[in-house]
Amino acid sequence: MKENQTFERKSIKINPKALSVPVVAFANADGGILVIGITDAGKIEGIKGYENKVNEILRVGYDFCKPTIRINFKILDCIDMHSQKNQILCLEIEQSQQVHTNQKDEVFYRVGDKSKKLTFEERLQLIYDKGDIFFEDTILKTAKIDDIDINKVKEYTSLIEYSKTPETFLFSGRNFIHQNNDKNEITVAAILLFGKNPQKFFPRATVRFIKYNGTEEKLGTNMNVIKDLSFTGTILDTLRKTLEFVDTQIKEYTKLGKDGKFQTIPEYPEFVWKELIINALCHRDYSIKGTDIQIKMFDNRFVVESPGKLPSLVRLDNIRKIHFSRNPKIAEFLKNYTYVKEFGEGVDRMYTLLEKEGLPEPKYESIAFMLKVTVWNRNEKDEPINEPINEPINEPIKLTEVEKTIIDFLEKDPGLSKSKISKMIELSESSVKRIFNDLQKKGVIKHFGPNKTGYWRILNKKNQKEKKG
Repeated sequence: MKENQTFERKSIKINPKALSVPVVAFANADGGILVIGITDAGKIEGIKGYENKVNEILRVGYDFCKPTIRINFKILDCIDMHSQKNQILCLEIEQSQQVHTNQKDEVFYRVGDKSKKLTFEERLQLIYDKGDIFFEDTILKTAKIDDIDINKVKEYTSLIEYSKTPETFLFSGRNFIHQNNDKNEITVAAILLFGKNPQKFFPRATVRFIKYNGTEEKLGTNMNVIKDLSFTGTILDTLRKTLEFVDTQIKEYTKLGKDGKFQTIPEYPEFVWKELIINALCHRDYSIKGTDIQIKMFDNRFVVESPGKLPSLVRLDNIRKIHFSRNPKIAEFLKNYTYVKEFGEGVDRMYTLLEKEGLPEPKYESIAFMLKVTVWNRNEKDEPINEPINEPINEPIKLTEVEKTIIDFLEKDPGLSKSKISKMIELSESSVKRIFNDLQKKGVIKHFGPNKTGYWRILNKKNQKEKKG
C-alpha cells in the first residue's frame, strides 16, 4: 500500500518520541493505521529482535501524547526482505473527539500522506470544531435492534472480508450498537447505513432532484419545474438510485474533432457530477433534520445544495487541499464500496478535470447552514468544443491595473456580475461596463450563457501584460 490519508509505515528503528507525530495527526483527523517494521522505501525489515523497542512504541500514546491516545495493535506474521520469518506491528489509531498534542505541545493533522503541523489559528479552529461529538455516534433512543436490516450488514461484512458474524460486527469496536445494562443502544450511523427504513427516524435524509426548463428558478404561475423526484433508503441505496437517475439526465453533444471524426462528449465530466453527489451524502450534517440534499439541474449549470457548513479546518479558500470527515463511519463505508476513492483527493481532481475541459471551476458558497456547489456545462450556445479556447495573438495584450483586478475577480468567480464588481472596486457601473467592453474587444474575456446566469471565461491569459495607468 502507498501511504495516504489513513495509512503510514515506519521502520522499527524509529525513535518512539517521533512516532507521536503521526499518532497525533491520525487521532486529530480521520484515524488511521500505522505499520511498524516496514521502511519508507517499502522494505519489510520486521520487528524480531526489537522486543524492548516494541514495548516503548506501544506506550507512545501514553508517554508522548496529551491527552492520552488509546492505540489498538496487532502483531502479524510475515516474511521479511531477507526471506526470513518475521513479524510486523500494526497500530490502529481511532479518530478522536478531542484535540491531541505531542510531548512538545505541538498539534498535527493528517493531510494526504503527510502529518501537517498546525498554526495557532488552525489549532484554535480545530479545538472549536472538536467541541461537538460526531452526530453519527449519537444514540437514537427510539430505535430498536429490529430496525436493522441484518442482510445489509451481511453484505458489507462480506465486502470487507470480516470473518465473524454480522451481529458481532455491529457490537464490535466500531460501535454501531452499544450494550448498556442489557439494553441495545442503536447509533445514527447504524440506522443510516443498515436501517430497514432510515426515513422513519430521518424523514429528510433524502436526495431531491429538481430539473428546470431554462436557466432560472421561477415560482408561482411561472414555475418551470419539469422533473421533481426524491430518492430514499439507506445512504448506499439513496446514492445508487440518485447516480443511476442523474446519469439519464446528462446530455451528450456530438462534435466534429480536429481529426475529422465525430466525438460524443457529456455536458459535464462524469467524475465531477458524481463527486458532487457522493460528497453531499457523505459529508452532509445529518443533525439538520429540516431539509434534504437538493440537486438542481438547469440548462447551463448543475447545483448541489447540502445541509451543513464546512467542517473543521476546511474553508472556501483551502477546500482543494484540506480534508475532514464530519461522518467518519459513513466516509469509511463509502470508501469500502469504492464511491470514495482516497480521502481528500476528489475535490482537487474535480478542479483539474474542469480546467482540462476548458470549463469554469466549481463555485462553492456557504449560505447559512447550507453548502452550495455550482458547476457550469457546455451550453449549446457556447463556442464549439473542438475549437481552441485561446485564439493565437502575436502581440502581448497590455492591461491596466484596474483591468487586471477585474480579471482576478473573474478567475475566482466566473459568475460575477458587472454591478457586483462595480461595488467591489468602487467604480461606477458605467465605468465598469466600459472596461468590460474593452476587455471583450481585446479578446481577453468572453461571456457564455444568458446575461443573468451565465459566466465569464478568461481568454489568452498567457498573452496578458501589465501596463502603467
